[in-house]
Amino acid sequence: MKAARIYLSVLCLTVGFLFGFSPAEKKSKATWIWQSEMIGREKQEILDFCKSNDINLVYLRIEMNKPYDYYRDFIREATEMGIEVHAVAGHPAWALKSNEKRMMNIVHWVKSYNREAQKNERIRGIQLDIEPYLLPFWEADQKRIIREWQANVQAFTAEVSKDEDLVASAAIPFWLDDIPVPGQEEMSLSKWMISQFDTVCIMAYRDTLSGQNGILNLIDQEMKEADELESRVLVAVNMKPLDEDHTSFAEEGPALMKQQLEQLPAHLAQHPSFSGVAIHDYRNWKEAIPLPPETKQRYKGTYIWRAELIGTEKEEILSFAEQNGVNLLYVRLDLEQPTSYYRDFVREAREAGIEVHAMGGHPIWAMSESRSKIIKLVNWVKAYNESVSTEEQFHGIHLDIEPYVLPAWREDKEAVLRQWMGNIEAFVEETKNGTSLEASVDLAAWLDKTPTPGQPELPFSHWMIKQLDHTTLMAFRDRAPGIIGLVENQMKYAESLQKKLVVAVETKESHEGNGITFYEEGMGEMDRQLDLVTKVLDRYSSYWGLAIHAYDYWKNGKE
Repeated sequence: MKAARIYLSVLCLTVGFLFGFSPAEKKSKATWIWQSEMIGREKQEILDFCKSNDINLVYLRIEMNKPYDYYRDFIREATEMGIEVHAVAGHPAWALKSNEKRMMNIVHWVKSYNREAQKNERIRGIQLDIEPYLLPFWEADQKRIIREWQANVQAFTAEVSKDEDLVASAAIPFWLDDIPVPGQEEMSLSKWMISQFDTVCIMAYRDTLSGQNGILNLIDQEMKEADELESRVLVAVNMKPLDEDHTSFAEEGPALMKQQLEQLPAHLAQHPSFSGVAIHDYRNWKEAIPLPPETKQRYKGTYIWRAELIGTEKEEILSFAEQNGVNLLYVRLDLEQPTSYYRDFVREAREAGIEVHAMGGHPIWAMSESRSKIIKLVNWVKAYNESVSTEEQFHGIHLDIEPYVLPAWREDKEAVLRQWMGNIEAFVEETKNGTSLEASVDLAAWLDKTPTPGQPELPFSHWMIKQLDHTTLMAFRDRAPGIIGLVENQMKYAESLQKKLVVAVETKESHEGNGITFYEEGMGEMDRQLDLVTKVLDRYSSYWGLAIHAYDYWKNGKE
């Protein structure tokens, strides 16, 4: 603490005047974490953020009602990365004599914690952030408040100084140099505060270095005072959005803030007290950093309709998937099979980077009387997922319902559509109830020409896309322009909803006429056409890849 180092301070000042102050001390780069629950739920994210932003000092708000163990792992891992963790606490009312005991509780807590902690788990300092000028009676009773604030600060630093391993610091605004100390009119309040602490963070909340209202001008007096007192100063800036734009870098963004802060060492080189920077605060800083563009791994999927293949040719399926870059499997379930029948397959597929979605369906499943069959499938999958390990779980449930082959479609299409809609709503609701399972369906791409019952201006395919996590559009054509023409309007609509679409093509022999399937053209030509499809559709964020119908036909298709 400062009082114990007076002789050393004088000696260092003498050496400094003779030879110039040494810049050897590593500068601090600090941030504040006010939400202590963050270190529990996103510890690794915080540490990674600190590493990528060269942070070596964290002011962590301590909730004293949490057990010591809550803090140990975070502090230990931070320490191992070269990051000091200091406790931060404060409230405007802590400036008042009546709240001295509340203020001292943080000192007693930290000391007690450190006594029980291993060396690399210890808190290295305590920072006060009191800011009594936020009290409603600051203007009316300023001198009294300042006197009580001073007394509390002295009590705080005296107690902290009993532990020579603890650093005492404070966050103070840049304008305290305009306020004289009551009874010592020749001394500014800023100089008095700086004299009490090992380190002060000057809250220089501006968004530019230069100019009359810039950071450098506003902290000039404090830097000189700290030089004289041989104290350490961190220059703090703000990333929290505030009503006055010039008080924060929130509008300018992290890149400009970084650029400005990188210039500080050159501007403040003549001040030996300059010891680094602090950014307020972690949460707002992190949220202001633009996320890197998402690298979208497109799906390349296929269908396994014969459930018995899971048992008879598991290795062949997985080998085929690896050779063809398949990362999505729609697997029809046989609900008579025991849970164990699917576990090995799903686990090995997931280990190979393949999403496995449980599949079921029949044209009649569009009708209300078949809703129970859909719910039965959903409940089976949910029960299965609850009974197995995470790596053995299905990623989603996929329905293939094509009621347009039913006589009822020709007789009363609107009635069929209404029942289908009711079943889909029930499917999504039950699938999402208490799970993270994806709900998806196959959908004929040409249903964008069919109006939705009760909403004639809305294409039925659009209604369906809106309900699901992803929709697989059956664009059964054998040329890229035909495939694109069937799905592009739906891509645009899905993009507006941030929904995912998969484009499916056919390899099974068809008697519906030329241009439907790649059965005649072969798999090599299919690959070439699908490359063209991807080049065009990749402009849409809604385009999530392709599905080839189906495994049996694709595997045996001609080259």
